[in-house]
Amino acid sequence: VTPPTSAEDDNNTDTLLQNATHVLLTEAAALNAAARLYSTSPIARSNLSTAVEAITSAQRRPNNKLVFCGVGKSAYIAQKLTATSKSLGIKASFLHACEALHGDLGDVRPGDVVCFVTFSGKTPELMGVLPHLPERLTIIALCGKAELQECPLLAGRTGILLSAPILQSEESSFGVSAPTTSTTVALAVGDMMVLTVAEGLHGEKKAQLFRKNHPGGAIGMT
Repeated sequence: VTPPTSAEDDNNTDTLLQNATHVLLTEAAALNAAARLYSTSPIARSNLSTAVEAITSAQRRPNNKLVFCGVGKSAYIAQKLTATSKSLGIKASFLHACEALHGDLGDVRPGDVVCFVTFSGKTPELMGVLPHLPERLTIIALCGKAELQECPLLAGRTGILLSAPILQSEESSFGVSAPTTSTTVALAVGDMMVLTVAEGLHGEKKAQLFRKNHPGGAIGMT
């Protein structure tokens, strides 16, 4: 077998690097589109305000909290948002959709806010949780859909759509439907919501509260 020439090596490296930076450019474009959506769309801005108000109201009640629920890759996003919420003094917990029907539903109380993290808006495991939730709570769908009627999780229910759309499918972008751009945008939109709630609850004290709740690691040393 003839070993590849130096020029062939360079071409292969260039192709790999082009593919690599294509991922960053694709995800950056999706984040820019999300920023434009929440900067310009009256519906998206109204939904965000409604979600923040609902969470803030629940936080001010002694026994209520924000519950993030997901499955698969979205569950990891939900877990990260739960951890960020706790560090900012927001009462929060994570509910895995599969474990919910095996006893973990006991963590959800009337008056809580449940935020489903799902790109499709119709994940079967999440749909299975819905009938078993208390009636008196607020449901938020952090979802890739742009319209309420496109999200089956909210069909026939009073809920809030927090849209986290992407410009094109991951299969179109990368040749594989692995959650990548969609989870990046979901995390960013979730961070936006959580930080806005923290600002409303704690104002200038949020940084001090964060330091108190996060004494470990390099962050705790600053």
